[in-house]
Amino acid sequence: MKITKMLLPALVAVAPFFYSCSQEKTDVVESGTYQGTLHEVEPEKNEIYVKTDDNKLLELYFTESTMLTKNGETVPFDQLKEGGKVEVQVEKTGQRLDPVAVKILE
Repeated sequence: MKITKMLLPALVAVAPFFYSCSQEKTDVVESGTYQGTLHEVEPEKNEIYVKTDDNKLLELYFTESTMLTKNGETVPFDQLKEGGKVEVQVEKTGQRLDPVAVKILE
């Protein structure tokens, strides 16, 4: 019981450190069109991370209006694969980027 009381404060103290280590720093860019590679795909959140050709990491949450296409045709979210090449059209809203369109290139 004493060990638990001693360890709990220590665990609480280091928890933010472990949480921050698992988070990557993302960038906010101006509205526009960017090409890059899918760094991470999170289907359960409808979220992607795109590493642009100029080495920025964009965090994008799909909305109901986000258009996802491949070869000119609309495709489902599960077509996005980590490592794939994409072109994203984003709209900057404050410090958030909204994906208007995502085109799968490869």
